[in-house]
Amino acid sequence: MSDAFLLLENGTVFKGHPFGYSGEAVGELVFSTAMAGYLETLADPVYFGQIVLQTFPLIGNYGVIPDDFGSGPVHLKAYIVREWCQEPSNFRSEGNLDSFLRENKIPGLYGIDTRALTRIIRENGVMNAMISKTPKLSEAQWAALREYKVAGAVAAVNAGSAPGSGFRIPNSEFRVAVWNFGAAHTLASSLSAHGCTPAFAAYDMTADEILAARPDGVVLSGGPGDPAENTRVIGEIKKLIGSGIPVFGVGLGHQMLALARGAKCEKLLFGHHGSNQAVTECATGRMFITDQNHGYAVIPDSLPGAAKLSYVNSNDGTCEGIEYADFPAFSVQFDPSGDFFEKFFRSFR
Repeated sequence: MSDAFLLLENGTVFKGHPFGYSGEAVGELVFSTAMAGYLETLADPVYFGQIVLQTFPLIGNYGVIPDDFGSGPVHLKAYIVREWCQEPSNFRSEGNLDSFLRENKIPGLYGIDTRALTRIIRENGVMNAMISKTPKLSEAQWAALREYKVAGAVAAVNAGSAPGSGFRIPNSEFRVAVWNFGAAHTLASSLSAHGCTPAFAAYDMTADEILAARPDGVVLSGGPGDPAENTRVIGEIKKLIGSGIPVFGVGLGHQMLALARGAKCEKLLFGHHGSNQAVTECATGRMFITDQNHGYAVIPDSLPGAAKLSYVNSNDGTCEGIEYADFPAFSVQFDPSGDFFEKFFRSFR
């Protein structure tokens, strides 16, 4: 059994074993607390440029089921687990995790103390890391590791997307344009479940091009990276706001909508990644368990007077939702359930 190493930018080294694609990788190390849904994690564009650590000890037990996570490139840099299941059991499975990573050229690492590694991230925050065949790096390699930064994320995950010319919205009960900054495949299925056939607008389209298609409403999708990096898109969202069209922001879209209104965002210590994130509704005190994947959050004190918090994270109090009083818009940081889409559709009338 060969060895592989995880080197953190603070100098900590973990020894493990390689699986998946044979190669080295540098990225921003984050952890996900999801106990299931590893396929959706691997396929989520929000993990662009990141090395993902799964805190649940056994990953891959139900194999690879393409129908569950859609198609498209895998954008994370590497994948770390305590143990991967070599003999998955599921009648729908079409392969195992090792083969999937090899096919998508994603290096994997297993056999390390993932609990200890998670504690390091929780205490010190996300940091750069490298999966290497050797524990010893040159000074140049250490410098490259420490200087790594996730940048150009939205453009990268949308490479090859359809151009803006000729953008059309299919006729259905609700005419919805999804401004696509790196949406997970579940967004389209959630809209379709409510009688809507959404049209996905490329990230580099303009507000005028989207409005020319006469949507009933616009969804600002989730996506990867630092929201403040997308200055052109934020400027276009400002134009969208002035149109009076109902807007629903999700994830990165929630953050950029807030930035377009003059708010600010901050990078979280270790982010919120997983399907078991607790959120509290401000108006009622009710708590919800949500699916989230983000490393930035809107700063509540920076919100304009016409905006108010609607949801907060139950653990750290960070912003999870915003309502806007001066135009028909609201947004959430987490993956929305059906109630949120129904609220969005009601705003069309």
